[in-house]
Amino acid sequence: MPENIDKLAIDTIRTLSIDAVEKANSGHPGTPMALAPVIYTLFMQHMRYDPADARWQNRDRFILSAGHASMMLYSMLFLANVREPDGDGLTLDDIKNFRQIDSRTPGHPEYWHTPGVEVTTGPLGQGCGMSVGMAVAARWKAHHFNRDDLELFNYRVFAICSDGDMMEGVSSEAASLAGHWQLSNLCWIYDQNHISIEGDTKLAFTENIAERFSAYGWNVQHVADANDTEAMSRALSVFEATKEGPTLIIVRSHIGYGAPDKQDTAAAHGEPLGEKDVRGAKKAYDWPQDATFLVPDGVREHVSGALGKRGGELHAQWNEVWERYKREQADLAEQLDFMRFRELPPGWAKDIQSFPPDEKGAATRDSGGQVQNAIAANVPWLAGGAADLAPSTKTLIKNSDSFEADTVGRNFHFGIREHAMGCIVNGMTISDLRSYGATFLIFSDYMKPALRIAALSHIPSIWVYTHDSIGLGEDGPTHQPIEQLMTLRAMPNMLVIRPCDANETAEAWRAAMEQQNRPVALSLTRQKVPTLDRKKYNPASGLWRGAYILSDPPEDKVDVILIGTGSEVQLCLQAQAALAKDGIGARVVSMPCWELFDAQDERYRNAVLPPEITARVSVEAGATLGWEHYVGLTGAMIGLHSFGASGPYMDVYKKFGITAEAVETAARVQIAKA
Repeated sequence: MPENIDKLAIDTIRTLSIDAVEKANSGHPGTPMALAPVIYTLFMQHMRYDPADARWQNRDRFILSAGHASMMLYSMLFLANVREPDGDGLTLDDIKNFRQIDSRTPGHPEYWHTPGVEVTTGPLGQGCGMSVGMAVAARWKAHHFNRDDLELFNYRVFAICSDGDMMEGVSSEAASLAGHWQLSNLCWIYDQNHISIEGDTKLAFTENIAERFSAYGWNVQHVADANDTEAMSRALSVFEATKEGPTLIIVRSHIGYGAPDKQDTAAAHGEPLGEKDVRGAKKAYDWPQDATFLVPDGVREHVSGALGKRGGELHAQWNEVWERYKREQADLAEQLDFMRFRELPPGWAKDIQSFPPDEKGAATRDSGGQVQNAIAANVPWLAGGAADLAPSTKTLIKNSDSFEADTVGRNFHFGIREHAMGCIVNGMTISDLRSYGATFLIFSDYMKPALRIAALSHIPSIWVYTHDSIGLGEDGPTHQPIEQLMTLRAMPNMLVIRPCDANETAEAWRAAMEQQNRPVALSLTRQKVPTLDRKKYNPASGLWRGAYILSDPPEDKVDVILIGTGSEVQLCLQAQAALAKDGIGARVVSMPCWELFDAQDERYRNAVLPPEITARVSVEAGATLGWEHYVGLTGAMIGLHSFGASGPYMDVYKKFGITAEAVETAARVQIAKA
């Protein structure tokens, strides 16, 4: 083995990153060149990680929040031969195919698209936020599962963050909560290179990060030079010995390290170096200047061998504990298996109530809270909270503690930090908890990046959005969601469910819990809605098909179809009754979930919305964009084309023409046109 094997390995990470970006003619070489010593030191000396099983339950987690530096991570994973138990690790061809179609090395890390990539990152701040959720889950699992002589979970969470991460507000929100919760198993490594795309960060960023994080309750350390691997290792050792509060290690680095003309410049950040600086950098590393994708003899064997030996031994020791645990704590072991395979225990839904008919009814936020608690009684790992709105969203789990610095319960108080809540819930869900976050629907705008990451990554987080229309009334247009439902529906892989009554709400929660690879947004009312008589109307289980015939006219003579969601379904039923007095047959369709309906086969969709019946009216107290897909270009769409207004909710509905009378009138016009 060469005497300078560690330097060779570090420079291999650098040069593979340089060469991959050059070949792709796209990417970010500067940070991998600067931070290669940091990631190498972390993995080789401190990470408790078995490259032969990237899914080992007690592995330390690594998050590259600075996702633009993806080639650094891919190079490290390649050298370590990180793989899943039944799969292969990255190959040199994968490195050469960086940023190419269908490659395993996309431009930014994607959740388990590449073996060893724990989360999808790239939008700055997201990895920071998710790392907090992952550290929360680690503490929760340790508290819930560990026994005195059977310690299953003690893993740590490491994240590399950039200047850009530190500028994003979500990282501040998440850091504030991590300090409040004293997450001593969390370490952020802050790459302070003073460079962003526009140049020197002093153009927009001059605060004292160390003082800011100290105020959050973090332990702050400094490493003056990213190339000083001994100093980096000492800082990590201090983190490992720290028992109170998370740790921030501020590392001074030089972006594009070694490139003669581009070191410490914005040009090293987001574009290939070009031939001159490639050769100059390789010369600075004592690397063959004409070699590309060179992996010197012994480097990969050293990295994968040393990490594999240490990690394999730790994993083997853990397996012995796990085997004992399964014998001595069989019920808890079974629970853990349900969690990690995203399955639900037998009888999980047995306490979900069936709601009797009630003309006055209840707000779906209220029935939603009842259903959630019925589920929580049988799914101990259902955990989450609200952005300071639990009394309004009705999402508090009864008979459970809060999650705090000194207690580990299931109720989370995220404070008024919607964006951080979204990221943290994603991190908790990734880490096997069945996690949810709640706020008013209007404030989904504050957390869209986290929602998008959940949908993109197939993370089944649950979002409980109440006060879902102008029905919240007096708070007025600032709080009344208009376009939010449509923006959520526009997001691929997001299930948006707007139930019409208590029993549809129960079915909505069932559907949300059973998702394994897509997030769900529940849209619930503030105002009361009638609980429908399901002996008179079709069962709420129709929700599972996205849309269903709630009520047909006598003798199935259908002249017009009225399609409603949520609180507006009752308006359709009222209009149906009024039309029936004149012998007009109206079918009422409840359509709580577009995505589930669109997934049905054509035969079912045509049975609910027969193509030959073109007289159609949609009714929803929100933007009408998109409803033409269901009512056709000639159909009527009753909704909002402006922002709302402040006043008692029934007056607001009247002001904007969302009434049973308006539905009836639109139906008559439609029939006349058909």
